[in-house]
Amino acid sequence: MTMTTAVACPEPEDRSQAEVDGRESERGLATAEYAIATLAAAGFAGALMVVLKGGDVKGMLTSLIHSALSIG
Repeated sequence: MTMTTAVACPEPEDRSQAEVDGRESERGLATAEYAIATLAAAGFAGALMVVLKGGDVKGMLTSLIHSALSIG
């Protein structure tokens, strides 16, 4: 069984020049947003690794895991 969906999309000649120019100016914008979000996530992950490798945090996490496992 094949399903088709009709999409009402105006033909290029039906669009005004301002509408076409407005869309052209936003071309690639989503890609730039994904790139910025990826860089931010990588930076956050790097900062988290630096914090977690610190002695105080490592000791606190180790003691937390030991106490959680020894309760049962």
